[in-house]
Amino acid sequence: MRAYEIVSDGGVDALAPNERATPAPGPGEILVDIRASSINYRDLSTIENPVARRIPYPRIPNSDGAGEVIEIGPGVTRFAVGDRVAGCFFRDWSDGGISAAAMASALGGPLDGVLAERVVLAERGAVPIPAHLSYEEASALPCAGVTAWNCLVEQGGLKAGDTALFLGTGGVSIFGLQIAKLCGARVIITSSSDAKLERARALGADEVINYREVPDWEKRVLELTDGAGADVAIETGGAGTLEKTIDAVRVGGTIGFIGVLTGGTVDPTAVMRKSIRLQGVYVGSRRLFEELNAALELHVVHPVIDRVFDFDDARAAFHAMRAAGHFGKLVVRI
Repeated sequence: MRAYEIVSDGGVDALAPNERATPAPGPGEILVDIRASSINYRDLSTIENPVARRIPYPRIPNSDGAGEVIEIGPGVTRFAVGDRVAGCFFRDWSDGGISAAAMASALGGPLDGVLAERVVLAERGAVPIPAHLSYEEASALPCAGVTAWNCLVEQGGLKAGDTALFLGTGGVSIFGLQIAKLCGARVIITSSSDAKLERARALGADEVINYREVPDWEKRVLELTDGAGADVAIETGGAGTLEKTIDAVRVGGTIGFIGVLTGGTVDPTAVMRKSIRLQGVYVGSRRLFEELNAALELHVVHPVIDRVFDFDDARAAFHAMRAAGHFGKLVVRI
């Protein structure tokens, strides 16, 4: 089978399309014919900084993949040949709180990922794909979709009538918009592109802010909420935007902190003064993935795919991630 491998610290252009023997599923494992794999910023960062992330060579990148079960190992009961499945970001996190052991089971980092024609998954580390989703759409869910669900529903307790704030129009923010709307929440979203903001409006965003035109966007969020602030926010930038997000969230609100895309420092005083819950979020468990899928299926929600790349052109997908011009998810069709 063909698989892309990280074989050096040479970055995206050094990502090698190599031949590997097709793996065989062991006890409790399934062999999946991967049909699509979506790209996350974490995947790009792993390829560009394998030494800093202590990635051994060779390593197959990408955490997110979806495909068809073509063989099952001894003792498998959750799946049968022919089932459509998506892999979980963490092989060994079925439920409960995150642990060091769960973190050590992340695909495309500590373990081989899914940018390959065939992959062995643990049956405990896979979920069925909702019937209305394509393989490309399903492959967008394991990291960005579950992260947004965890931030908003599990950690943020988002409910109808609440206000949710999202920064930018990448995968997590757009999933967040869609999840917030199916929960009956009001959405405020930022971007530097008016065209992207119009697309966000078409998906249901109630208020949009161009942060290049309104650099003090946190003040605009307060204006739009009558001075109260948003109930829940997903922070995708990092220290460079976190202080503004803290200002934009209400007293007692929740910030799901997932981003490290900008530099800077943070004065934590406002977190204490406003009794904000600043929660670090690293994707989520299989249970949360199953909850997300149930909600998407009930409301017939389709993930937003910006562009699909052929397997032979996978490097271009990572370059597109680096360019940061996408709206929603970038996907490689296998």
